[in-house]
Amino acid sequence: MPARATDARRAAVLGKPIAHSLSPVLHRAAYDALGLTGWSYDRFEIDEAALPGFLDGLGPEWAGLSLTMPLKRAVIPLVDEVSETAASVDAVNTVVLTGDGRRLGDNTDIPGMVAALREHGIEQVESAAILGAGATASSALAALARICTGQVVAYVRSDARAAEMRRWGERLDVDVRTADWGDAEQALHAPLVIATTPAGTTDALAAAVPERPTTLFDVLYDPWPTELAARWSMFGGAVVSGLDLLVHQAVLQVERMTGRSPAPLEAMRQAGEKALAAR
Repeated sequence: MPARATDARRAAVLGKPIAHSLSPVLHRAAYDALGLTGWSYDRFEIDEAALPGFLDGLGPEWAGLSLTMPLKRAVIPLVDEVSETAASVDAVNTVVLTGDGRRLGDNTDIPGMVAALREHGIEQVESAAILGAGATASSALAALARICTGQVVAYVRSDARAAEMRRWGERLDVDVRTADWGDAEQALHAPLVIATTPAGTTDALAAAVPERPTTLFDVLYDPWPTELAARWSMFGGAVVSGLDLLVHQAVLQVERMTGRSPAPLEAMRQAGEKALAAR
């Protein structure tokens, strides 16, 4: 049932560290735009050990939770149901708390990636490259399973990471080839490049951006732009940012938690941009 404006409901983002999360800014902007005056959204620094107790202490006023690292896998045994999308990558970033006390685990990162790409005109690609092999890379592979018709090349730093990415490819039914990080400049010629690495990791690649770059999806949003994204834009390539991803996945969270659809995408994006500019 869609939420009424006067309902006193709570939601929050959990993780550790959590102080710099933009989720409160985005969700509160959505509540304001939707007229949900009784809703609040907070942040709590919670690790894996504290998560079970936190969940057990939630009252009936709680509508949902956003989860960031290191909780996306730790929460799985603690929910009553896991969506097919979340199960595909063993990662839950959204818990919807129902009126009958059930906890429903979902993953909005994957459809959020697809939506962010579609907003920039990317409906389908023949091939793609992924920079990195962490948890975000597996979500990127799951997103590519929906839009990529050919091979995905993952550029990684170790044999162990390479094996892990190939396993994810088999699980998600994506044709994955792995390559050494030392050859990462070759990735920049792919029709779609998804950078999933921590801040600063791809800076050295900026000088190798081709004269006619295609599309770069850089999952970082702070600091922004990254050196790679700035160079990519300077050469006329399309850039999808981590803020695009954050907003689109938050839109889906708001819709699931409040029952209101569509969530106010532009109001949430503007609030995120304003918050980042103030940092």
